[in-house]
This record gives sequence, structure tokens and C-alpha cells, in this order.
Amino acid sequence: MVNIEDFERISTELKELLGLEGSPVAIKIVTSAEDIPEGIPELEEPNRHCRMVSLAREGQVFYATDAKHQCGGGAWALGLREKGATLKTGQHYFKLGKYDTINASRRTMAGVPNLPQETYATLYAPLEKANFEPSVVLIFAKPMAMLKLAQSTLCKLGGRIYPEFAGIQSICSDTTAYVLASGKPNFSLGCDGSRKFSGIKDEEMVAGFPIELIAEIAGSLQKVTSAPGSKK
Repeated sequence: MVNIEDFERISTELKELLGLEGSPVAIKIVTSAEDIPEGIPELEEPNRHCRMVSLAREGQVFYATDAKHQCGGGAWALGLREKGATLKTGQHYFKLGKYDTINASRRTMAGVPNLPQETYATLYAPLEKANFEPSVVLIFAKPMAMLKLAQSTLCKLGGRIYPEFAGIQSICSDTTAYVLASGKPNFSLGCDGSRKFSGIKDEEMVAGFPIELIAEIAGSLQKVTSAPGSKK
């Protein structure tokens, strides 16, 4: 497990080696009010999880209870509330024109990873400012930087990467809920909602890492970016 004292160093390494715009984002899934460190404020205005992540990427530190989560799909994926009726039936994304049939939408929604309904709040900070133990760390970067993150993921044990995504709920489900539940890194292309509402650029992708792996990823990143076969 990473020590909190190491977060500033790891964040600096990730920013420099990947050429990041903004910070890696630390997210903690909080199951009780007592788990929120003293002095961290609650988000003032309701917003979507993907936008909250962007605010943390820009430097803000805060937490958000269910009442502050504007997106029902995101709140469900993060374990803050029950799955809404239109998500269960597939009507939500079918009405948005994403699928030819309601069955296609329903099948997709049935496979969207989500956390159990045990979450009290979600806690956000740029990694270098996190005074808590995160659940996951999200990184937004261009494809070339994501290539280096993928290589870093395989640097120690090798193998293959099998990304888990469906073009919807990329920040809440793909790179937060799935990563925490599975303990595996995940790479996602983003989604229309996160790109429309959160400020993620068209040329950026998102990856999520369990906090237990972030130090290893940063260490491997030093190796793969300086390797003789790495594009300079």
C-alpha cells in the first residue's frame, strides 16, 4: 500500500513522465461520515461525478454525498443509490439514440459494473493533495501517454490488457467502480456525458488504477519511458 507521504512524489512523476494537463485524481469511496477527514468540505452545488473528477484534477479537494450527485447513472454505479427504472429497462440510453433496439440497450446496462449500495459519499482530491487513502486514482492523458501507462501495467508480469468499457459511464463505472471492485487497472475511451459535462478533451482518454498499484505503475513508468525502444 502507498503511504500518504508518497502521493506528492508519485503525482509529480506521473505528471512529468506523461506530460499531463492537470493532476492525477484520487477518489475514495466512503461508507460512513466518520471516514471523511476533518477539514475537507462538502461540494457546494450538485454536479456529476465526471465533473467532480475534473474539479479535483484542477486542484479542488471535497466530498459529495448522494444529494450532491446530479447524475443518477453515476450515483448508482458508485453505490450511492438504487438503479433507476429507466436504467434497469434500458429506456434511458435507448431514448438517447445510442441503440437500435431497447434490448440492445438493456443488455448493455446489465453489464455495466457498479458498486453495492453501501456508499455514504465520494471523496476527491488531486493526488498530491490527498490526505486520505484513496480507493482509486484516475489519469487523463493523450493516447501516447496511455500507451506508456499500458506498458507500465505489464512491465512487471507481462501478459495482455483487456479493457472494460461500452462507450457509456466511463468515469463513474469503467474507471472508478470497475477498478475498485475488480482490483484491476482499466482504460476507457470516455463517453458522451463525461466529454460534454466535465471538460475532458476530445483527444484525451481516461485510465483508472487501484491505489495498491499506483506506486508500482509510477516506478515502471520510469523504466518504460527511458527504455531504448521507447519513442522519444
